[in-house]
Amino acid sequence: MSKDNNLAAPSRRRFVQGLALGGLVTGLGFNARPLLAAATPTAQSHPVLSGSDFNLEIGHQIVNFTGKEKLATTVNGSLPAPILRWREGDRVRLNVHNRLDTDSSIHWHGIILPTEMDGVPGLSFDGIAPGETFTYEFDVQQNGTYWYHSHSGFQEQTGLYGAIIIDPKEPEPFSYDRDHVVMLSDWSDTPPERIFANLKKMSHYYNRRERSLTDDLIPEIQRDGMNTALSRRQMWEKMRMSDRDISDVTGYTYTFLMNGQTPATGWTGLYTPGEKVRLRIINAAAMTFFDLRIPGLKMTVVACDGQYVQPVSVDEFRIGVAETIDVIVEPTEQRAYSLFAQAIDRSGYAHGHLTPDPALRATPPALDPAPELTHMDMGMAMDAHGHGEHSSHDMPSMGTDHSLHGMSAPVSGMMHQDHAAMPSGQTSMSHSNHSSMAMDHGVMTHDHAMPAGMQHGSGHGHHGSGHGAVPTYQGHPLSAGMTMHADSEYGPHVDMRAEDPQYRLDDPGVGLRNNGRKVLTYADLRSFYPTPDTREPGREIELHLTGNMSRYMWSINGIRYADAEPIHLQYGERVRITLVNDTMMPHPVHLHGMWSDLETGDATHLPRKHTLVVQPGARLSYLVTADARGEWAFHCHLLFHMMGMFRKVVVS
Repeated sequence: MSKDNNLAAPSRRRFVQGLALGGLVTGLGFNARPLLAAATPTAQSHPVLSGSDFNLEIGHQIVNFTGKEKLATTVNGSLPAPILRWREGDRVRLNVHNRLDTDSSIHWHGIILPTEMDGVPGLSFDGIAPGETFTYEFDVQQNGTYWYHSHSGFQEQTGLYGAIIIDPKEPEPFSYDRDHVVMLSDWSDTPPERIFANLKKMSHYYNRRERSLTDDLIPEIQRDGMNTALSRRQMWEKMRMSDRDISDVTGYTYTFLMNGQTPATGWTGLYTPGEKVRLRIINAAAMTFFDLRIPGLKMTVVACDGQYVQPVSVDEFRIGVAETIDVIVEPTEQRAYSLFAQAIDRSGYAHGHLTPDPALRATPPALDPAPELTHMDMGMAMDAHGHGEHSSHDMPSMGTDHSLHGMSAPVSGMMHQDHAAMPSGQTSMSHSNHSSMAMDHGVMTHDHAMPAGMQHGSGHGHHGSGHGAVPTYQGHPLSAGMTMHADSEYGPHVDMRAEDPQYRLDDPGVGLRNNGRKVLTYADLRSFYPTPDTREPGREIELHLTGNMSRYMWSINGIRYADAEPIHLQYGERVRITLVNDTMMPHPVHLHGMWSDLETGDATHLPRKHTLVVQPGARLSYLVTADARGEWAFHCHLLFHMMGMFRKVVVS
């Protein structure tokens, strides 16, 4: 029997595929009614509010996505919230009234504004009390595709999110005939508080793809032999890890939405053959990474996180939680195309129809095979040939020396600690790289001036080599050698540490490697305009993204937000932030109030982003100009990680 009453009644296919009864939310131009009755093909509209003065009302709304009526959190009765259309250079005024029985807020994600307008309760303001109105007012200093969402409790999971489109003052560096907002999200009938409680009790609660005797072990024995298969299984058991631990929350409770539509109906976007169509894709999910493609159409990426990039033609891209990607497509045929956004763990998908006629519908492709983590995703040392792209079938047997491909790799390298097997007082099976570097409240800082020769190389190693677009100093990769871990990373609150994290900017990620399609990577991104601040960074701050998966505890440098001191920046300084992901899942990290200039190998055209995805077991660096005084949030944007993997940044 299912452990969750939300999962007990519907079949597996219902939640994996989203192909059962459901419903449309009110506020999208339709009344709430059964999905099958609403499935008559029509072009779907969505409320758009334009101008400089806005009245937004946060409230509750009954929705039906799965055949059951549930309560959502909406803006002006709409899920997603209305699209806000601003103009660069205008001053906008937004009156937000809270009709909930609890505090609420709105954060304008990626928008450069004064700290008191940022909308983060406890940092920039107190929040919006029930029955109260808060007025946000600020100058619009940018253009592009952005979004807004609640920063209170779990309201973002229950529907409080919407798109922001900012029209530019100057002509854009590309042309198009029509544009559509494509907002991806994840919905569960289970209240988010219960989802979080389930994860705290059992971190793999929603992972129903763990290895089994009949489906996995027996075929592995037949293919590889008894000794190899059993040794491999024993290794994973000793590490208390799973190579299928891809997503915390999956399609077994989530229904994946595109512009508020389930896959059973699918969102509809119209085009005329021969038009250039701009698709503004926004990942507004609480916990889900999506891999989006349009079979039969190439996509030209023209902007990321609202900022123009030099055009890149791709077949597919992964979009992390909170990222935005703008693409242009040029459909020429009189046919419907499938907008197919599958979840990273392949437990379901969101779907839409790009069509010249509402009566023409597109059939989604089959889901890709479920991905499996590799050595590289665990931050383990590679062998002498740089091998890192091994499937779990290629994992070596674990002997008493825990030798991995001939290298003496510490078992603490991205694996769970087995305290029962350790001597008294020892919290890791290897302290060989335990940092003796002085720590400033959990932040590793290098305050020396960066040498003039510090630059980022443009090397593009093959996927899986572990070295792609590697930052270099005088020709030597900065990532050479094992990483250092702070004292605070050793203890029961951290069960994984990457011993050999690499810059993997040209790695498309687990499930997308060598799939026969051209997949966008960070190494492909070059800003359309020259880097505005070309100063060398005056110091570097290294932060480790940490956690204990089995206890579902998340932190930075092993310190949860409640126990952490702020990160202090001096107004006007240029600083390098290096993130090391000591966990086996990607983390989308968002710095409020300032741009993050991603170091990709071309210092003259660094892409500007507000959210950066750090691959499992990898490292990533970016430059920040501290040009906004005040207190700012800095956190992982996975909703159920955020409360621990969070820091306050103070610019003074």
